[in-house]
Amino acid sequence: MRTRPVTSLVALAGLLALSGCGGGVGETAPNVPPLVSVSTAPTESPSVSPSGTPSVPPESKVADTLCVRMNQALVQATLAVPVVRIQPKAVPAEIGVPSFDICQLALSASPSGPVLRLGVSVLPATREELTAAQQAYAATKAEPARAIAVGQGGYGTSKFAVFLLGTRLYKVEGPVATQTKYVVLAQEAARQAAGLPEAAPLITREECERGSNAAAKVMGTTATARRDSETAAGDLVCGWITSTAVVYSTARRMADAAAAMASVRKAPTSQSVPLGDEGYVDTATGRGTIRVGTDKIADLVPLPGAKVKTDDMVAFALAVSPLYTR
Repeated sequence: MRTRPVTSLVALAGLLALSGCGGGVGETAPNVPPLVSVSTAPTESPSVSPSGTPSVPPESKVADTLCVRMNQALVQATLAVPVVRIQPKAVPAEIGVPSFDICQLALSASPSGPVLRLGVSVLPATREELTAAQQAYAATKAEPARAIAVGQGGYGTSKFAVFLLGTRLYKVEGPVATQTKYVVLAQEAARQAAGLPEAAPLITREECERGSNAAAKVMGTTATARRDSETAAGDLVCGWITSTAVVYSTARRMADAAAAMASVRKAPTSQSVPLGDEGYVDTATGRGTIRVGTDKIADLVPLPGAKVKTDDMVAFALAVSPLYTR
């Protein structure tokens, strides 16, 4: 690890109130080869009734989401799972480029069992956003994706499908199956999407406001959408979103946080910051990581991060770290 003095820490109070915008941080993902089309009527489509009754406890009030509308019999047959149950508890948004509002269907009786995640893009989308998302996924060099003919087109693997329908991107993601089965689930999501209520662009928590000016500096512009929430453990999630860049903060709990920090601590691009019990900002990715005690790590993530200025992420870390270290 190469540790260097943190710049711009002379006036801590001033950094906590940073405001203004910097340069853009958009970047182009590498080109990918043409993808193979998949039929809109896969041969593996299960023969189940087109109607399914959601298993929602009568005392629960569940928002109108794709999870409520999905044909549970079709989901159960397609994925060959023992049960399909709506999880009524709100799930934090999937913050990225693009970002998705998420709901979940439990696929077993165990609270820690597999789930099917269904997402609707936070921001309106076009074919350009679909192409950018597809290229960004290809750059991860994970399982190759192929084109799928759902909605206005999309792509998928044996674990997920993403497609464009109208002005939103939709995502269906869960346990390993086959690409054809995820096309079946994507087609069902497309059938059920009409008339879904649109989520408010700004879903905020007052505590997260302390990071807004610094987040704008990191992204180079003011957020057009917000997604603040909390994890299952009760830690805050603060998210600032645009169509081309995001920055968010969250926390995870684990048995041995010090051991989990080893790779961050040893990275040659880690720059030490005096936050929590130990903290670092990666000068290559912009990612901030702060250990709090023995069981919590706070993650501060800009996407894309390659062009983020380290000083801007240090300022963001200074602004939001009290949400996780107090």
